[in-house]
Amino acid sequence: VQLQAFGGGLVQAGGSLRLSCAASGSTISNSGMGWFRQAPGKEREFVSGISWSGGSTAYGDSVEGRFTISRDNAKNTVYLQMNSLTPEDTAVYYCALSQLPIVRATSPLRVYDAWGQGTLVTVSS
Repeated sequence: VQLQAFGGGLVQAGGSLRLSCAASGSTISNSGMGWFRQAPGKEREFVSGISWSGGSTAYGDSVEGRFTISRDNAKNTVYLQMNSLTPEDTAVYYCALSQLPIVRATSPLRVYDAWGQGTLVTVSS
């Protein structure tokens, strides 16, 4: 499966963006999916995850209440709606496909076996 993340860009603090992760080559409908981000000089950080059905979601502490993950299995796509953005949200955002149907904030990186190329989100103050 190939994952392509897009939708990043430059936004002012307080603004919103919606990221999309489109999969091709194979269905993602049986897989948990995750969003991660990595800022310069920092480690990759879990942002959000969603179960295969969309019935279970998880969020990192820093985005809880501001970001919403969703998926459309018919379109083989996962979304990340990001609201109330702050400069601290500036990072490259990656989507990832899990070997498992459910992912949690504490799921180790090794459960993800496919990654998108990343999309840059820049939030100006």
